[in-house]
Amino acid sequence: FSFANNINTYDGGTHLVGFKAGLTRTLNAYASNNNLLKNGKVSIQGDDTREGLNGVISVKLSNPQFEGQTKAKLGNSDVKGLVEALVNEKLGTFFEENPPIAKKILEKVIDSARAREAARKAKELSRRKGFLEGGSLPGKLADCQEQDPRESEIFIVEGDSAGGSAKQGRDRRTQAILPLRGKILNVEKARFDQILSNQEIKTVISALGTGAGKDEFSLERLRYHRVIIMTDADVDGSHIRTLLMTLFYRQMFPLIEGGYLYIAQPPLFRVKKGKEGANYLVSEENLEDFILEKGIEDLKLIIPGNKNPLSGKPLLEMIKKVIRQEKILSRLAKKKMDPEVILSFAQLEDFSKSTLKSEKEVKRAIETVKRALKKGPKAKGEVDFQVEKDPEHGSINLSCSSSSNGSRQETLLDLELVSSAQFEELRKIAQQLGALGAPPFQLKTGEELKEVGGYSQLVQEVFAFGKKGVEIQRYKGLGEMNPEQLWETTMNPESRTLLQVRVEDAVKADEIFTVLMGDQVEPRREFIQKNALSVTNLDI
Repeated sequence: FSFANNINTYDGGTHLVGFKAGLTRTLNAYASNNNLLKNGKVSIQGDDTREGLNGVISVKLSNPQFEGQTKAKLGNSDVKGLVEALVNEKLGTFFEENPPIAKKILEKVIDSARAREAARKAKELSRRKGFLEGGSLPGKLADCQEQDPRESEIFIVEGDSAGGSAKQGRDRRTQAILPLRGKILNVEKARFDQILSNQEIKTVISALGTGAGKDEFSLERLRYHRVIIMTDADVDGSHIRTLLMTLFYRQMFPLIEGGYLYIAQPPLFRVKKGKEGANYLVSEENLEDFILEKGIEDLKLIIPGNKNPLSGKPLLEMIKKVIRQEKILSRLAKKKMDPEVILSFAQLEDFSKSTLKSEKEVKRAIETVKRALKKGPKAKGEVDFQVEKDPEHGSINLSCSSSSNGSRQETLLDLELVSSAQFEELRKIAQQLGALGAPPFQLKTGEELKEVGGYSQLVQEVFAFGKKGVEIQRYKGLGEMNPEQLWETTMNPESRTLLQVRVEDAVKADEIFTVLMGDQVEPRREFIQKNALSVTNLDI
């Protein structure tokens, strides 16, 4: 609000111009003298200093000169210099005497400058060739010939090497390729101006043609109706894919909401047996399944007490249960627990969380387990059990001290472990395997018979049979595949597999991105600790 001799000059005038100039000059000078502009990376303009500012400018002068009959604007030219000098002097003194306040004000002004610069960059990036005059597509982009977005798709590819193979193997009519170098910026931890200063992100935004951010993003300008993230099937590829998904979720959410974002499923392995055609597998689990299926083709498992040998699908299901059991026990062993002790309790039909409510039942279970451990295939050293009451949960804590391979192991079976999903799964598997029969077994292939002492040996033998004559090639990256293989496995619309990215629970999705990709370490640590034992596919 500006006044001259108590007259409201609602169109401003020289007194308002002087105030604006003095304010901008003072803030710029203080910021420069105190190195708050990050070595010139931020430039403060007048609009930045006044964003969110309310002020009253009132001057009194003997000979006011107003423009127009309504006296809405002051025209005295000498007033500008006087007001500017006064603001510069008094505000500068205030800043020198109150550095904390000055710093807070400058932080607000610098944030406004960054936001203005980010908005300018977003407008520039939203321009594209053929849509907005003067725009151009990024040099890395190998564009497609099709101009109709509904018929076009773009592959965002990890690395120049994979980009080269993809460019050669693609359908040039409808498929565009955009290779990215390295890992892009984590936008969850970055300001908007930092996001738009990242070269790889600028390339993505420019190629899509949509712009970025709430104010500048426009789905109508999207150049491709299938945006496909295609990264290596390894840890680094997963990280790059996650960073890209964070970018799309935070800055281009309508792209996901409209169903335009996809994830390619490139193979991790190429396997071939004899004269059979090659198979492309996308994960370790797929490879394991392939080998197991080949391993049981000509096998029969003879179980003592069973008239009919086990073969085909029933044998495969049994092997998978044994493998799952071993994975759970291996995970518990990493926590310095004795897997043999835990398995022995899991094999007891009547041992569950309700057992821990009765000290008598616990002691009975201990005696049964002691006998089982002595009869086990491996010689077990001395095993000591202790029973303690847990008043907090009204249950019994069962601790076991045992030795395995020369090292001492402490195993605690409390209400938390026995109630856990993994222990329940162990119990279920143990009951299912027990119903089939106990080792030793005999494996029959053709006319040959082979003795198998236990479940672990059974799995090893089946894997050995499955690997016979099988060529396994592991792809370290997309660049290792030739263009024909990449087209056949990952890019051909007739044979490829794409995963469409959807958001079913926006609140949960927002929380996940904040926890896993944000700058707060403690929530991420808690998430990892809470969910570590639930992980089934961990690539280290």
